[in-house]
Amino acid sequence: MAKFNLRALGKNQTVNREGYAAYRMDDDTKLVTMVLTSAFGEPKYYGDTSGEIILLAEKTDMGFVARLAVYARREMHLRSVAHALCAVVARHGRAYTRPAVAGVIQRADDITEILGAYLSLYGKPIPNGLKKALADALNRFDEYAFSKYKGEQNALKMRDVLCLVHPKPKDAAQGVLFHKILNGSMETPYTWETRLSHKGNTREVWEELIQSGQVGYMALLRNLRNILMVTPANADLALNRIADREAVLTSKQLPFRFYAAYQALRTAGLCSTKVADALERAVAHSVENMEILPGKTLLAIDVSGSMDDVLSKNGHMRYCDIARLLAVLSARICEEAVAVAFDADLYPLAVSTTGGVLAQADAIPVNGGGTDIRLPFQWALDHHLYFDRIILLSDNQSNRGCQDDPCQRIADAYRRMVNPHLFVHAIDLQGYGTQQFIGRNTNIIAGWSEKVLPFIRQAEKGLESMTQAIQEYTI
Repeated sequence: MAKFNLRALGKNQTVNREGYAAYRMDDDTKLVTMVLTSAFGEPKYYGDTSGEIILLAEKTDMGFVARLAVYARREMHLRSVAHALCAVVARHGRAYTRPAVAGVIQRADDITEILGAYLSLYGKPIPNGLKKALADALNRFDEYAFSKYKGEQNALKMRDVLCLVHPKPKDAAQGVLFHKILNGSMETPYTWETRLSHKGNTREVWEELIQSGQVGYMALLRNLRNILMVTPANADLALNRIADREAVLTSKQLPFRFYAAYQALRTAGLCSTKVADALERAVAHSVENMEILPGKTLLAIDVSGSMDDVLSKNGHMRYCDIARLLAVLSARICEEAVAVAFDADLYPLAVSTTGGVLAQADAIPVNGGGTDIRLPFQWALDHHLYFDRIILLSDNQSNRGCQDDPCQRIADAYRRMVNPHLFVHAIDLQGYGTQQFIGRNTNIIAGWSEKVLPFIRQAEKGLESMTQAIQEYTI
């Protein structure tokens, strides 16, 4: 039986982006990991994977691609990659175009982005199915939404969509609105952008905006530095809203947005105790009510050189920041947890469930260098430390000690010598399409959100994996 297992695993062997041993993923799982870790069109340490995503999606079942597009948008709050997948579905899966587009469009500007993605990938003509799906969406929004997202600075504007799609208005009022879009006569909406544009970034303007309640949660978080710099008298009102549990849970914010704000405010000298406390309360709400992981967990955080890359050329958030943050959040749902960071060396850490999530994540060292995914397993093995599970947060691009064999060998050794029932949960943060672990009690997850964490307990209960959940996702 042992020889049979080794031969079976051998068939699945490949190499990762570093040329070191790894395992192939099945196409659905590969697409999931690539999509849910994609800031579409942005470079990564080992190269932009956007083109690979499109090519793989085009040869995948279109029903699955449609479900993945909607899942990425609704559950993981990823926009650009969901738009691109809608374009693929419109080209290759006519029967799924309408439900995919309807599920992905959450804001008016999703309409222009989906059409823009299609034209960029495939050009004209535009499929009738896509025209009909976009026409449906054009009847879902009011003047405020269209005016806010009319896209006058973009190459493809809302009026262009109307000219290309020719939607039939649902009623007379919508017909009047379509004419306003075409002739540019929509009312200017009351938004924080228009107020700042007209009156400037002043204390008085921000006091008015904060009091009005018209600043959305994301805008409030992203503008917190600007707000605090002009010292509005009602700054506490803004901080209270950021920390509010219901506001956080309905805001659809990825946890790293709070970390990005924390880092920016700290650098600017604006992260006072009051500000830090508000951000800490906000990010902690994201894992409230999650099922506790019983037993003892080892959290292994990849802080190697390839994880030191930024998600977007327009931001400062790095993949290692997401790994650090998700690890500390994971500790909050563990009965007991031990944490280590690793690159080509290993760094034991002390993580508390009562300390600040952001402060603790920020304190985890990032030294760069090589990637040796074996180290957390070897450390636990050398010290004969019993763990029920190891949660690995990494890009899976090991380049130390696994030239010929993936890191599965060290996981198998731990199971033989310490805990035969060990679960390995590999949370893929960059989606390069290979994995280091395979077989029984191995769970591949991907994404930058706290919503990946429930899949840990689900796998251990023998319930659906992330890929299976997407295969069964309702659109």
